[in-house]
Amino acid sequence: MTESLATSPRKPWAKSAARTGWAVLILATLYVSYFSHLGTIGFVGPDEPRYAWIARDMFETGDWVTPRLYGKPWFEKPPLYYWGAAVGFKLFGVREAAARLPSAISALLLTLALGWLALRLYGRETALWLLLLLPTSLGMMGFSHAAATDMPFSGMLTIAMVSAAVVLGLTRNENTPVIPRTPWLALISFGFFLGLAVLAKGPAAILLSGGAVFFWAVFTKRWRDAFRLFHPAAIVAFCLTALPWYVLCARRNPDFFRIFIIEHNFKRFLTPEFQHIQPFWFYGPILILAVLPWSATFLWAAFTGGIWVTRQPSLPRAAAFFACWIAFCLVFFSVSQSKLPGYILPAIPPVLLFLARSLVTWARNNRRAFGAVHLLFALGLLGVAEFLGALRIRAVADSTAILFVAVRVLLLLAIPNLLMGLAFWPAKNVRIQNSLLALAMASLTCSIFFADRILQDLQPIYWREKDLASQLLARGVPKDRTYLYWAVSRNTRYALSFYLHQELQDWDQNAEADGYVVSGSVDCGRLRKRGFNCEEVPLGASAKGWFVSHVTAKSSVNRPASSGKPQ
Repeated sequence: MTESLATSPRKPWAKSAARTGWAVLILATLYVSYFSHLGTIGFVGPDEPRYAWIARDMFETGDWVTPRLYGKPWFEKPPLYYWGAAVGFKLFGVREAAARLPSAISALLLTLALGWLALRLYGRETALWLLLLLPTSLGMMGFSHAAATDMPFSGMLTIAMVSAAVVLGLTRNENTPVIPRTPWLALISFGFFLGLAVLAKGPAAILLSGGAVFFWAVFTKRWRDAFRLFHPAAIVAFCLTALPWYVLCARRNPDFFRIFIIEHNFKRFLTPEFQHIQPFWFYGPILILAVLPWSATFLWAAFTGGIWVTRQPSLPRAAAFFACWIAFCLVFFSVSQSKLPGYILPAIPPVLLFLARSLVTWARNNRRAFGAVHLLFALGLLGVAEFLGALRIRAVADSTAILFVAVRVLLLLAIPNLLMGLAFWPAKNVRIQNSLLALAMASLTCSIFFADRILQDLQPIYWREKDLASQLLARGVPKDRTYLYWAVSRNTRYALSFYLHQELQDWDQNAEADGYVVSGSVDCGRLRKRGFNCEEVPLGASAKGWFVSHVTAKSSVNRPASSGKPQ
């Protein structure tokens, strides 16, 4: 991009066609990245089916105040995601896509809000690249397809930070009136969306936004601007949005504040009680992975930006705002004793804005270096793909399918980096550069669109619980007499319970009542050797790897003295 896309010398009809083409590419990228394949795979991990259960419970019972898991109050997270998923179930039925729709919508709103801010601060070209880079980053795509609270939290917090930027005066320009006016809409928007962020995940939203603005005020010495965020309009909007649910839930559930605030916020942050222990530098590699396939752009921009910062007497106000946003989020969660990849999601939007800005500015002046970095990164991805391809030959069972998908994904990630490298090195013609860049983005969008074909090999893994539940129901296995062998994973426990619409208990091998035992490792033959009377329930090919045994009794001779887990 030796010249701006907007200022390239072209005829009027050519400019109009180019703008239309870029607009179509942006719209296609937003839709494909956030809304395609929401239901391609079944629920992943323990959180998705658990949160989906709570949302379905709200939809079915009409109790929109107290989140309940298996009929018991569950105060791990506030209700914003549950509300959104419950509405999705009401409109589109109880399915995976409806459960993930709140995250997709949050990601779209986040992107549009940040794109608007980029347009106001840096112009059309930076906004264009942000609208292409942000949706196609791995972190944004992945969490926009997750039935979880991370993306609603990040989306609402990002919109609140965009509103804060307006209140702080970062969007003022030569067209702004000399006499400042009270930005009522921005103040109300800041309070409203910060309140929604608190409803999405809790008081961490206040700490993240407040910490970023505090350090921005420290570095820029603009305390008067920072105190504008305490305007009564913002405070009232925040209180009207966030407090009603907290008050109602606390009145109905006396243990709410102890469980939610103390255990799931303070203890989660200050102690390793929840077993999410990671080293302090954990979020460095996570951030590099989260911005794939633009990791090379991130590393190059971080290096170039570091050199640029050392040569500046002070950072521009907008740059300082985004730097404090990113840095405080990274430090805050790095200090925490509980670390999960999704915690760092609020830092990804400003990082991608930084990358978009670097494409428009520094990349022009360092064209060959920028292109060479992306070519080398593409070659590195191809090398890793080759290594995993060789490793796949010796892999077994599910690992083969996972490695095969990983190889194809790496190959697809290498293509846009290769094209972006060629666009800057050695290409010099502006039209050729822009064509290669557009081709890079179009190739990535097409790859995402056809991701369902890439993921077909993973369907036996990530549809296992749903397929098993369907077969159990089709064969008339009673849900209330279905039990889990004790070694079944948490993922399977929650997912199978959701699909069967029944909380599944562990099998008590000493119980006399008959039941159906689900296991991924123990079949009826092994149970007979332990003295049980049982009969195998035949399953179809899609439930390969599962064993369902109808256990009716156990002889008294072989009954173990201890209870609980099988010997």
